[in-house]
Formats: sequence, C-alpha cells, structure tokens
Amino acid sequence: MKKDLSIIIPVYNEEKNIPILYERLKKSAEVISSDYELIFVNDGSKDTSLLELMRIAEKDDKVFYINFSRNFGHQTAVTAGLDYSKGNAAVVIDGDLQDPPELIPELYAKYKEGYEVVYAQREKRNGESWFKKVTAKYFYRILKEMTHINIPVDTGDFRLIDRKVIECLKQMPEQNKFLRGQIAWIGFRQTAVFFERQERVHGKTNYPFSKMMKLALDGITSFSDKPLSFVTKTGFFISVVSFLIILYAIFSHFILRQTITGWTSLIISSMFIGGIQLLSVGIIGEYISRINKNVLDRPLYIVERTNIE
Repeated sequence: MKKDLSIIIPVYNEEKNIPILYERLKKSAEVISSDYELIFVNDGSKDTSLLELMRIAEKDDKVFYINFSRNFGHQTAVTAGLDYSKGNAAVVIDGDLQDPPELIPELYAKYKEGYEVVYAQREKRNGESWFKKVTAKYFYRILKEMTHINIPVDTGDFRLIDRKVIECLKQMPEQNKFLRGQIAWIGFRQTAVFFERQERVHGKTNYPFSKMMKLALDGITSFSDKPLSFVTKTGFFISVVSFLIILYAIFSHFILRQTITGWTSLIISSMFIGGIQLLSVGIIGEYISRINKNVLDRPLYIVERTNIE
C-alpha cells in the first residue's frame, strides 16, 4: 500500500541519538502528511540501537526497522531502506542528527513544485575538523571534474527523491554503491535546498578517513575512466622518454665515444618506473575488483529481521 512519504534512516551505533531523532522526524513528517513511514536500517550496530528501534516500533505503527546480519555499509543500508519503502517520495537522512529533520518539509515543498530530486546542499559544516572540511571540499570538486555527469558539490545523501527515481535505482544493481552519483546520473529535474550542517550531538563519526577513502574510490571508479586514461598516457610518455634515452645512449657510445655510466641514475630511473608500474597496477586492480564483485552476484545485503511485511 502506497504512502505519501517514506523517510529512510541508516543507523550504526546511534543508541543515544535514536529517541531524539525519532521525535524530531515524527514532528517534521506530520507537518507534511499523516500517511508516512519511518524506516530505520540497523547496519550491524554493536550497541543497543536495535533494541531502541524495536521499543519505538512497538508503540508507533509508522515506525519500521530492518536489521542486517552484519555491517554492510552506509550506502547499502540506504539502498535496503529504499527497496522496502512504499512512499510516493522518499527522504534519506543520516541518524547522527547532523542533518536537521526540520528541513524535510522544505524539501517536500520543493518536490511539490515539480522536482523529482531535491538535495540538501551544505553551506557550512559545524563541528568537523579542518582536515575533513578540506578533504570533503576538494573531493567533490575533483570528482565533478573527473566525471561526465553533474554531481552537485557539498551534498551528501540527505535528499528527497521521487518514486520514479527509486525505481530507476532498483535497476542499478552494482555492489559498490555511490548513490549521490547514481541519482545525478539518472537525471530528471533536480534542485537544492541550502542548510548548515550541525555538530554531532552524541557519539563519534562513523565515517573515519578509511571509509571516506573507500567512498571516494567508489565514486571515482563508478563514474570516471580518467584514472585508466592516466595509466595509458603515463605508460606512453615513459615509453617515449625511455626510447629517446636509448637513442641518446647509442649515439653517445658509437658517435661521441662516451659510454653513459652511473649507478645512481640507473637506480633512480628503475625506482621511478617501478613506482609508476605499481601505481598503474593498483588503479587497474581497483576497477577489476569492482568487476569481480559484480560478477560474483552475491546479495547486496542480508536481513536478519524486520517488522516490514
């Protein structure tokens, strides 16, 4: 049975935030419609997040939970929520309270104007280190330059999408999800609502540098072939330079009667070429790894329990 609005909330170790988040989401959703659903996706939390969700779901029939058998990752959790959602539109929002639930009515108002995608664009990021701010800023801009699609800068997964966009996402079964890129690739009419990202209330970030790097690699390898082009061009350039050096060595030995010697120059050139080779193999390996995961065709996630019928 279709609903007016689904709100998807991926959760990982957010036991202290869940009660506050639930109350704020409920108030925001009720401003829009009484026919809504809150879908919390517990992504293998190690705290009591699942118990909190089950407690709330027992009291409120608009609250649903999906519990994974283990941690499958943020993007997969969002995907599962969208798969189970029944809303004509769906909002994706993180469970750490850094994205304000009070912005949802504003997203919905833009949606009612005829936009299929309304994303929340950050004007300011409060409570985050300078390192994260700088790396996030340049990642989005580098990704935009490297890809052929218009991925909005300074935007995460906090957005509202129409049912037709959800159905398109279901036809994109790749294992290494980068939803903000996939939604940009799908197209339709898209617009932004600007906001200030808040400081985390409880707990610590679930996106350390290692996960940020993985997400960055997923985004680049999913929507750009420029790293492979870089490998090709670098290999061609080194081959040309090496060929010219060989010609010079032959000319110097037979014409100038001066044989080129030098242990240092030999070692430096060997290490340089070796480093380029390792970098090139690594880049190619990242693409092959993603091909392998898709060829294996394993389930994207495994649900241990849910109260969604």
